[in-house]
Amino acid sequence: MNAPRIAPSILAADFSRLGEEIARVEQGGADLLHVDVMDGHFVPNLTFGPMIVKAIDKLTHLRLSTHLMMTDPEPFTEAFVKAGSDDVIVHIESYPDPRSVLAKIKGFGARRGLTLNPETAFERIEPFLGDVDVLLVMSVHPGFGGQAFIPEALHKVTRALDLKERKAYRYEIHIDGGIDLETGPQAARAGAEVLVAGSAIFKAPDPRTRVEEMRKAAIGKR
Repeated sequence: MNAPRIAPSILAADFSRLGEEIARVEQGGADLLHVDVMDGHFVPNLTFGPMIVKAIDKLTHLRLSTHLMMTDPEPFTEAFVKAGSDDVIVHIESYPDPRSVLAKIKGFGARRGLTLNPETAFERIEPFLGDVDVLLVMSVHPGFGGQAFIPEALHKVTRALDLKERKAYRYEIHIDGGIDLETGPQAARAGAEVLVAGSAIFKAPDPRTRVEEMRKAAIGKR
């Protein structure tokens, strides 16, 4: 297996100096940026829309993986792609049959992503895994940063990797929530290919160094 990629979650950054924050994680070797969009309805928090994603895109050359924690994100998917999102990830809880929205995301030219909450059974998402480019496993309840890692999420990661290998699926396995120097290696060992981390990186004394530390720690456990 290749070394896991590191995706700093931009919501944990200091937005008063966002360009500097992004530059620091880029210098540390971040592979992509994770962008959380919340609508205040699907989750009890509100963040931002395509305008901010467009601003972030102007500050970086890194791939933007945009996670839409929204009750009905389909009408907004084109706007997020045009703003610079390279991945657009929607929730199975929002669309019990997500094939239509996934097809639209692909048609707009972005990678199709699907995610599920910790309480959602893996079986709910399994029928659609042949139609996605990104599978995001949530290891906390979405909506707020700084939550404790839910270890049961690792079983979903392992199942996702097994299916990917057995059925020759092409999705990239991401994990998001409570990822740090301790849980990141656990997730990598279970099969996660992209480690999404917010507070563990941006709240560290030196985010640049923390990105390097997270990758080294994860490699050591594979």
